[in-house]
Amino acid sequence: EDLETLGLLKIDVLALGMLTAIRKALALVNFDKPGGKPLSIQQIPAEDPDTYAMLQRGDSVGVFQVESRAQMAMLPRLKPHNFYDLVIEVAIVRPGPIQGDMVHPYLRRRQGLEPVSYASPGVRKVLERTLGIPIFQEQVIELAMVAAGFSAGEADQLRRAMAAWKKRGGLDHFEAKLVNGMLKRGHDEEFAHRIFNQIKGFGDYGFPESHAASFALLVYISAWLKCHQPAAFYCGLLNSLPMGFYSPSQLVQDAQRHNIEVRPLDVGISQWDHTLEPSDSAATEPALRLGLRMIKGLSVDAAERIMQAQQQLQTQQPSQTEQRSFRNAQELARMASLNDQQLGFLARSGALYQLAGHRHQAHWDVTGIAAPLPLEQPQVSGGTCAPQTTVRDPALQDTITLHAPSVTEDMFNDYRYTGLTLGPHPMTLLREHPELRGFRRAVDLEQYRTGQMVRMAGVVTGRQRPGTASGVVFLTLEDETGNTNMVIWASVMERFRAVLLQGQLLKFKGVVEREGRVIHVVAGHVEDASHLLADSVSAQQTFKSRDFH
Repeated sequence: EDLETLGLLKIDVLALGMLTAIRKALALVNFDKPGGKPLSIQQIPAEDPDTYAMLQRGDSVGVFQVESRAQMAMLPRLKPHNFYDLVIEVAIVRPGPIQGDMVHPYLRRRQGLEPVSYASPGVRKVLERTLGIPIFQEQVIELAMVAAGFSAGEADQLRRAMAAWKKRGGLDHFEAKLVNGMLKRGHDEEFAHRIFNQIKGFGDYGFPESHAASFALLVYISAWLKCHQPAAFYCGLLNSLPMGFYSPSQLVQDAQRHNIEVRPLDVGISQWDHTLEPSDSAATEPALRLGLRMIKGLSVDAAERIMQAQQQLQTQQPSQTEQRSFRNAQELARMASLNDQQLGFLARSGALYQLAGHRHQAHWDVTGIAAPLPLEQPQVSGGTCAPQTTVRDPALQDTITLHAPSVTEDMFNDYRYTGLTLGPHPMTLLREHPELRGFRRAVDLEQYRTGQMVRMAGVVTGRQRPGTASGVVFLTLEDETGNTNMVIWASVMERFRAVLLQGQLLKFKGVVEREGRVIHVVAGHVEDASHLLADSVSAQQTFKSRDFH
């Protein structure tokens, strides 16, 4: 504000994670076609019908700005079919338009359920592109000038006061001038007060049209990549985390729902970043190989030594067409100079499956590898000791064979040590449990009508309590088929607060609400079923939701 008072130009430069994700996705696309013309942002075709069809379905997990729960619910209602619709989509799900009661009138007019009218030709010129409803900050300022006779300087003062009135007040003296100015120009009192209330709503944060247009460009680019280059899109997104609303587990599940083959960690193949590999099937999309970055506790330095060892293996046998992997954990430890802690991270994560067959055997194999005494370690540049490893008892290592872990044990360890699983979802393993019989899956809600009672159960992956929602909590419930949007009214939240805030696996009884493709379940009763996820300590450490307040 001080810079503006001095008349200095102020430019906001946003370091957006999505820019990194797009850059990495494009690099992956271009890596697969070295002889062809590289794909750039400028070459992405405009107004692609398939991209808009995907967005109209609310299929926007990972897409910039429209991946939130509120935006995903808005997409099937607004049904964007061109770029300017995306500009409106970005701006309309904001506290300003919501508090100013602009969302529902705009949607009704867009759907032809309410006539579009303008108070004057001047007002029409300002609001015609948004069907008579002010959506952007610029429109509010223009309305003050066109409808109330404000000068450009007065309109700028209104803009500043509008942005700060909740902190310091300052809009009261504008109300009389605005209302009186509109009345003098022939507008009725209802219109005048409605415009002022909408201006107050923008004090809760509304978007300038220029800002929304810039964001809409990234919405379209990321949506096009998801629609037409999904493997590269998900790979670029996963390599750019942390960012956005979704955990790696949720993004991987969404990739699988879009028919992307996701391959497990493999110490002989996986790089630090996730990578793309040729698919074995007839699918046109490449497979996504999970990267070593997923392994909790493993350092970048250790991963780089593993990758150097992988390259060394290939240079040793240049004549072989198949990629050679490490023979066993001992060879891996020796070539990559891994200590017992680093080997333990790899074993527990499942990255040694190809060497040992399963986690139990891998963990046993690496416990037989010990670091030598400091005097035994070779010197490297600078006089420091390079970490080396030796085998305690190779004969004993080869004679011990352990039983494989159960599917449930593997699932828990996947989540605990990598944050996701490529095996069965927890709800798949629990679906036939007596406590969960009769509970529906997310996919089953497609068959339900508004007002029907339903029982749902799943793992909590997100909680949101927007400031504009009057105390309502929105909870995302995940099962083996997808996500269910749960609506928790304030009264229900008060009754079940501890369960809703702390439970990892919840059971709900509620009522289905649907509007077109948008389906919610309004909760009436909640029970904690976290005890079904084995012991509660493991569950608390393993299944973590992403909560936004």
